[in-house]
Amino acid sequence: MEVAATFHPVLNKVIENIEKVMIGKRDITILSLTALLAEGHVLLEDVPGVGKTMMVRSLAKSVNADFKRIQFTPDLLPSDVTGVSIYNPKELKFEFRPGPIMGDIVLADEINRTSPKTQSALLEAMEEGSVTIDGVSWSLSKPFFVMATQNPIEYEGTYPLPEAQLDRFLLKMKMGYPTVQEEIEVLTRAEKSKPIDELTSVIDLGELSRLQDEAKEVYVDDQLKQYIVNLVLGTRNHTSTYLGVSPRGSLALMKACQAFALIHDRDYVIPDDVQYLAQFVLSHRIILKSEAKFEGLSTEDIIEQVIKRTSIPIQRQRSLR
Repeated sequence: MEVAATFHPVLNKVIENIEKVMIGKRDITILSLTALLAEGHVLLEDVPGVGKTMMVRSLAKSVNADFKRIQFTPDLLPSDVTGVSIYNPKELKFEFRPGPIMGDIVLADEINRTSPKTQSALLEAMEEGSVTIDGVSWSLSKPFFVMATQNPIEYEGTYPLPEAQLDRFLLKMKMGYPTVQEEIEVLTRAEKSKPIDELTSVIDLGELSRLQDEAKEVYVDDQLKQYIVNLVLGTRNHTSTYLGVSPRGSLALMKACQAFALIHDRDYVIPDDVQYLAQFVLSHRIILKSEAKFEGLSTEDIIEQVIKRTSIPIQRQRSLR
């Protein structure tokens, strides 16, 4: 389902700036921006080489954010992510050396290639907004946004994220391959230079913070809150699900809808927002029964069925800002 493409003037500048690098990925750009405005995190699941890293770098440059990258490997330790206290013999005390998690926008590359212990260190930081080193709590920067990637094809030597940890991500999505014409355009733009090197910021972190606060003020009618809860209840009561969406999923869907509405220059959420975002917010929060998997059903199929079965609330008219 497509939502009418009218954009917030400031956020439209961010979208257009990212599109100088990312060809034909407007939907992924908008979803990434949705998660950033909703103060959530993104899990990108796709094959190598489709532009996952470039997406995060473009977003960071566009909002003038401090970008960090963590390449997850089997031997990576939690302290390699969060940081470590090192003894300074001159000062006769321990000094904290921050890890790459101390960035505004962090790319957690191939998160499923590291041990569950190291994964937990990252996910704890995402959830709490701070890290604890030797009993001392260190607050993370604001805004703080993580985009984690994983390869859905190679499973040998990987540690798949448990459902309880997947639940920490606001959105889960796939980049997908470009069309033939889009790929030709990628080659043309990269023929003499790298577009990412020429990208400049269009807003600063102060403006981004104000937009995040503005997203929280987007109106969500009580009928739409009921609609969100009904969709979530539909996943819990579905005959093919072993475990449905938790209340955290309901809250995540509402927050994502508020941010998505702001991007589309509205100060209120509409049912189309809920239906469009449901796949990205809810599908990774569902566990299917073994017989449903055997029948070839996916969590996306469940969400689609639940949307069709759930009554859509009557939209109340509200004027644009």
